[in-house]
Amino acid sequence: MPRNFDLDLIRTFVTVADSGSMTVAANRLHMTQGAISQQVKRLEDLLDCLLFVRKTRKLELSRKGEQFLVKARQLMRLNDDIWSDMTGQSLSGSLRVGVPYDLVTALAPAMKSFADAHPHVEISLVCGASRELRNALNSGLVDVSLVEYVASEAEGEVIRIEPLVWVTGRGSDAWRKRPLPLSMVDERCAFRPMVLRALADEGIAWRTVFESGNIEATAATVRAGLAITAWLGFTVPTDLERLAHHEAGLPALPPFAICLQLPQSIQPAALEFATCVRESMREDVAFPFETC
Repeated sequence: MPRNFDLDLIRTFVTVADSGSMTVAANRLHMTQGAISQQVKRLEDLLDCLLFVRKTRKLELSRKGEQFLVKARQLMRLNDDIWSDMTGQSLSGSLRVGVPYDLVTALAPAMKSFADAHPHVEISLVCGASRELRNALNSGLVDVSLVEYVASEAEGEVIRIEPLVWVTGRGSDAWRKRPLPLSMVDERCAFRPMVLRALADEGIAWRTVFESGNIEATAATVRAGLAITAWLGFTVPTDLERLAHHEAGLPALPPFAICLQLPQSIQPAALEFATCVRESMREDVAFPFETC
């Protein structure tokens, strides 16, 4: 008599195999770690073999598990293809997108394009500093993420390289003051170490006016003339001004790469969203808030 697989068990197995962790798999599948463990155990009981070798810090596939993974992937792809063909809905479910605070507006066109094309997918944003977003991706807390790196140290797929520029309010002379008043979005911001290193190399004293993780509040302090900041060139609002560093007596800042990062186990919605990001954020695309 033929036996039937429970596809939920197969999907859990593939996710655990890709991540090497039941905790990460639980985050990606929106389940508890206990439920993941129970499903793996049920599958092992069904197949009458161990699929994983449990080590101190990571799960590794057993020899039987390695053999089964190949067929399990094929089964999942076939299941997803059939579902798509028969329902006419290519994508559904949820998609968690990680994005640095300063790129939320720049990401809006990609989100709209994706939402229009895939109305059955529920998008949620997870905002944070780049380091936090890398950890969230590795932990399965987001399904796809944009991360900012110094261009020379970029990791992942580079979508766009932008200059990091000094930004001031119109008519403000905050850049002349010493110590230099700085307003940064977050103390964990990827720009902050580069900005402070550049100032230290030039012997320019500085003081922090504002750091909170709120980009609008940062922009408000700059508009009010209380401080200057450093942002990627294409994200500078039209009502603020870039400072030419050589004219303002400020150090040049390094360019930054905007990188697209996906986990090892990629859900179809994340792949489609990545396509929208590539199209909307490529370097020849201008943004309405970009300063000329």
